Amino acid sequence: MTELAAHLRDTLLEITRIPSPIGEERALCDHIAARLAGTLGASAVQRHADSLVVRLTERADAPKIALVGHTDVVRTEHDGPVRIEGERLYGPGAADMKAGLAVMIALAERLDRAALPVDLVMVFYEREEGPYAENMLGPLLERFAELRDRDLAICLEPSDNKLQLGCMGSLHATLTFTGRTAHSARPWQGENAITKSAGLLAEIGARGPREVVLDGHRFVEVMTPTLASGGRGRNVVPDRFEVNVNFRFAPGRTPEEAFDELRAWVGDRAEVEPTDLSPAGRPHAANSLVQRLARSGVRAVETKQAWTDVARFDRIGVPAVNFGPGTQAQAHQRNEYTELPLLAEGYAILERFLADVS
Repeated sequence: MTELAAHLRDTLLEITRIPSPIGEERALCDHIAARLAGTLGASAVQRHADSLVVRLTERADAPKIALVGHTDVVRTEHDGPVRIEGERLYGPGAADMKAGLAVMIALAERLDRAALPVDLVMVFYEREEGPYAENMLGPLLERFAELRDRDLAICLEPSDNKLQLGCMGSLHATLTFTGRTAHSARPWQGENAITKSAGLLAEIGARGPREVVLDGHRFVEVMTPTLASGGRGRNVVPDRFEVNVNFRFAPGRTPEEAFDELRAWVGDRAEVEPTDLSPAGRPHAANSLVQRLARSGVRAVETKQAWTDVARFDRIGVPAVNFGPGTQAQAHQRNEYTELPLLAEGYAILERFLADVS
């Protein structure tokens, strides 16, 4: 194992052992802040709540790049402690996205900053895995002007070292079906809100994926019921039934337009209330910096079939892409792991890109 690979492995093991489920990121933020302040100096590390903006280089008339990673993880189940087995590191968030954080930390500690031809900043932020409105990247973009003038933001979401362009928008809405209670022995005296939903839910199930091509890149729109609740008792005809529907929509329209489509499709069959509106992100395939990153050794170039904060950057006029060393298929999984060889490969790709970005 090379010295770089060992550095990355040990860094990932260290930060994965620090629990950081959404809303509980402080200990990890403290750790990263102390570690990077020891390398870069305290003045380079700025803190807002439990998020960090880290200034690595300042270069006038140089490309302005941001490397961006969230510190929170989803609450997954694991059959053992954080550990290494062969070439896999197991632990909560190992893939999504502490692998990306480990690469960011290693770059901050190992790059020859004096020789970098780039104005480089890193962002470590909290609460990405929850509702759009509670995500702390939004307040960071408002507070720190240097984040709003970037020429490119790279979100180190798990992508198996593939460059993933754009992202899907995400709309969550509650569909409420109403009926009338009755004794379940005499259901004809009431109106069952659960059975009223059957036709519409069947239509969602039959809807299937819908392809949208934007700037030559393919996105797939899907609509999925994800949560349901209702009923007053096991012997009572339910008068209320709620279903959460998640609509993933392609770039090219706003969350409000996507909601209007959903509401028009449902019609008067249910009440429709939006609960979380996250915009989509455009692919920016023609951007020269994106094209340069694509030539820096990435495994492939594809679109992102999920939501990420590239959309938040896109919304303020900053081109952004997804690229990270985490094992994508392991995100949010039971016994989540990431493949360790991807770390050194991802590090080398970003190092190559940053050294030849001008």
